Amino acid sequence: MFSAGADVFIRCLKCVSVSKQIRSLMQWSFQASVHKQPVSDIFSTYGSHATGRAASSLCPPSMLCHQPARSLSDSPVWKLGRLNHIAIAVPDLQAAASFYQDVLGARVSDPQALPEHGVTTVFVELSNTKLELLHPLGDASPIAKFLQRNAAGGLHHVCLEVSDIEAAVETVRASGVRCLAKTTSIGAHGKPVMFLHPADCHGVLVELEQE
Repeated sequence: MFSAGADVFIRCLKCVSVSKQIRSLMQWSFQASVHKQPVSDIFSTYGSHATGRAASSLCPPSMLCHQPARSLSDSPVWKLGRLNHIAIAVPDLQAAASFYQDVLGARVSDPQALPEHGVTTVFVELSNTKLELLHPLGDASPIAKFLQRNAAGGLHHVCLEVSDIEAAVETVRASGVRCLAKTTSIGAHGKPVMFLHPADCHGVLVELEQE
């Protein structure tokens, strides 16, 4: 009796202008009520098998929505922005600035001393980003130590912009990435920055900077 009723109900659904997905949902609901089985039990059987999620999933096969894996850049709190600059440690700041300005024809900024960071910087303007030339300032400069190991100079770090530096720092810390300071500091552009440990960033020192 119940099977016959279900067949009539399903045939009626086919006669009306109801989408395939809605008909599927209504059909499953009717069958569940007939057999005294919760709808969630029917849905969970297919949801757990089709998606690998917990058995409490409530999506029948015809209504499954496969969501892509979320990454840090998908965070609703902050967004990853553009490449702000690539930093290069140089043993001779004047000679390096002259190379980019006089040989390559780039626009070069005046030197800027940042005693709190132990560096003097010069920015080389490019069409889509910048180069930051770094030279030691003071005996305790981290750039001095870098140049001791790399006498000719070399790539020091990359800087990426973020829409919310504090939220970004919270996210990376929660993901197990070590930060090189307890709190953000003001960088060469007058904005908050945070450096991330290169061992946790696949061999590259990464600087996050507020947009």
